[in-house]
Amino acid sequence: MDDQYLDAFIRESEEAITELNNSLLDLESDPSDQAAMDSIFRTAHTLKGNFGAMGFTDAANLAHAMEDLLDAMRQGEMAVSSDVMDLVFAGVDQIEIIVNEIEAEGESQTTTDETVDELRAVLESGAAAASAGATAGAAAAGSGGDDGEAVNIDGETDLDPADAEGQVVHTTVSVGESDMLGVDSMLALEGIEDVFDILAFVPDRAAIEDGEFEETFTLYLDAPDAATVDAELASVGKVDSFEATDVTEMLSADKGSNAEPPSPASGATESGEEEHSVDEIKSVRVDVDQLDDLHGLVEQLVTSRIKLRRSVEQNDLDSAGETLNELDKITANLQNTVMDMRLIPLKKVVGKFPRLVRDLSRNLEKDVDFEIEGEDIELDRTILTEISDPLMHILRNAVDHGIEAPAEREANGKSPTGQITLRASRERDHVIIEVEDDGAGLDVEGIRQKAVEKGVRSPEELDAMDDSAVYDLVFHPGFSTAEEVTDTSGRGVGMDVVHDTVTQLDGSVNVESTEGEGTTVALRLPVTMAIVKVLFVEVGDEEYGIPIKNVDEITATGAVKQVNGKEVIKHNDDIYPVVHLDDAFEVPGETANGDGMLVRIRESERQIALHCDSVNSQEEVVVKPLEGILSGTAGLSGTAVLGDGNIVHILDVVTL
Repeated sequence: MDDQYLDAFIRESEEAITELNNSLLDLESDPSDQAAMDSIFRTAHTLKGNFGAMGFTDAANLAHAMEDLLDAMRQGEMAVSSDVMDLVFAGVDQIEIIVNEIEAEGESQTTTDETVDELRAVLESGAAAASAGATAGAAAAGSGGDDGEAVNIDGETDLDPADAEGQVVHTTVSVGESDMLGVDSMLALEGIEDVFDILAFVPDRAAIEDGEFEETFTLYLDAPDAATVDAELASVGKVDSFEATDVTEMLSADKGSNAEPPSPASGATESGEEEHSVDEIKSVRVDVDQLDDLHGLVEQLVTSRIKLRRSVEQNDLDSAGETLNELDKITANLQNTVMDMRLIPLKKVVGKFPRLVRDLSRNLEKDVDFEIEGEDIELDRTILTEISDPLMHILRNAVDHGIEAPAEREANGKSPTGQITLRASRERDHVIIEVEDDGAGLDVEGIRQKAVEKGVRSPEELDAMDDSAVYDLVFHPGFSTAEEVTDTSGRGVGMDVVHDTVTQLDGSVNVESTEGEGTTVALRLPVTMAIVKVLFVEVGDEEYGIPIKNVDEITATGAVKQVNGKEVIKHNDDIYPVVHLDDAFEVPGETANGDGMLVRIRESERQIALHCDSVNSQEEVVVKPLEGILSGTAGLSGTAVLGDGNIVHILDVVTL
């Protein structure tokens, strides 16, 4: 199978699964939401068609069974109940497992017979059959197929590949827009039968000839190969469009399959709880205008390269200098265009979070209303991938240890339904992502007590800390105030990982809480990373880079004052403590010893002034994060390799 088509199929399926999950959540919260129902049915139908067209029959069977159940709900024949929705969600989870297997191995070993049977049983017996089926369906990642002679197609037709004299070609057919869909479909079938034997119809022939299908119907043809079908069907009357795929090998493999059930890692935890995760973002959608801009810049780059080569060959330094200036402008525009192309809406990651919150709240028997604001805010692809797990962990904490049980909330005069909001906003070249809950809040005295017990801070240090500083102690490794650590999370457990991840991305994280009213965890992240404009400063024998975005002013040291034995400067009635870089990093060699320059940092980042020996040039550099034992080093965000091969440390002014 062509890798290009397979990759496109996988990306479309991932988007469809996310859309299906969120539409199902909308329907569950409001069974009368017709727009959500239409979206669900349309997406399930698309999934069925895509799986069938690509030859993944088990997944097509499952999507078809889900489509039929959803159609019964749409027609009012089946109530939208929690048990039925649990079973549908289990089916979506199994489809996601199949897609992940296809991406990893090119095929899926998961069979869907058990889940399909449960869905069909609910259709036949009503919603009462769903209560038992939902539990089993959630864990039914796959069971061995039977050893019969036929393979089930779309839950309706048993097809033995041995029945075909040639190849079995899966063909989706459309008769286009028609006022007499059934008549035109019948004529199309007759025309196709004049050329090929039809082994199977989906839906059945009577339904096709009655026009009872959505946009396309599926045929399994006995043909020499898919190419022959392509050539012949192009001239068949009433056939508006079609797509043919040879599925003989797939059917033969499925006929005697006896696949092992997947391991818990493939979709479910050992406890049976579905494991939600966000994979690396492997594709982006690029605007055509951006591609045109990129193409134009490359053309300019090629032209300038030719001009520069000629200038060098002719030893024309004036012309070479002018061409280098052109190259500076072109590469700057090229950099900006490429950076913009890497920007992806936040919804690419947070789209899966509503389902996460829904499953956790049901498992914990809590009522939670989850909202997302600012999901169209864009971030660099790398940053989005890295923050997905930290955001997921923060949400788990909010549901598990932030939101109280309904009875407890009512006893405290609150609504029994808790509120969690994930909010994103843009602030210059940073994005602020907040996760806010209206739960119990953090117990500041409990944190102080736990900090003393664990030896994180002394009682004297804690007495001098305000509440905001105390809340930040939850980022200490292994710190938790939860009396009981659950399988889901522990408020503070793993928050050190959140802090480390955000810090490595040149961001910051802050916690604010009011006991009894709720907690807000705020992440401040750069929109883009990798290429950063920095100010180079010298300290002794060392050189450091300070991101220009953090710098507010460069001054001499004459304004330094002594306050309580500490060096400070004053700016707009605010006091900025002076941090000597030679002391902070134990720099060898002779330093300015009080003379030199001061680099005042923006108040929004940190209210300090950095003392250095001298300030040099500004330059754009590629920043590489620190790895291994250097990862998380206070005061450093990464390193950059300069044009002369020297390595310069880039400062992190927040943790310095």
